[in-house]
Amino acid sequence: MGMPRMTLQTQLVLQALLEDPAQRRYGLELCELAGLPSGTIYPILARLELAGWVDSTWEDPAVHEKAGRPRRRFYRITQEGVEQARDSLARAYRSRKRPLPGWAVARPASEGGAS
Repeated sequence: MGMPRMTLQTQLVLQALLEDPAQRRYGLELCELAGLPSGTIYPILARLELAGWVDSTWEDPAVHEKAGRPRRRFYRITQEGVEQARDSLARAYRSRKRPLPGWAVARPASEGGAS
């Protein structure tokens, strides 16, 4: 697919996945880590998986049946995803540090009188 849209929400999901790149995490766990609702997380994970940045596997049915809960889908960032995510997050951070074109840096008004 290529480069996924680098929205703030996508950045939060990538940061959560990068906390421990070898760790498999299920969707609701990522919701908690990223501070985002499931309706936001799952479309982002689908886009990241299409881009090859994330892979997913389903939990063994015996595990969820024994635990008495729905089956979980686990997500893990790929090696390519680690490299691309770190690069994209660094670029996003740098772009937030620069003022927008045409915007002047605000300076405090001088004390003691009107200008």
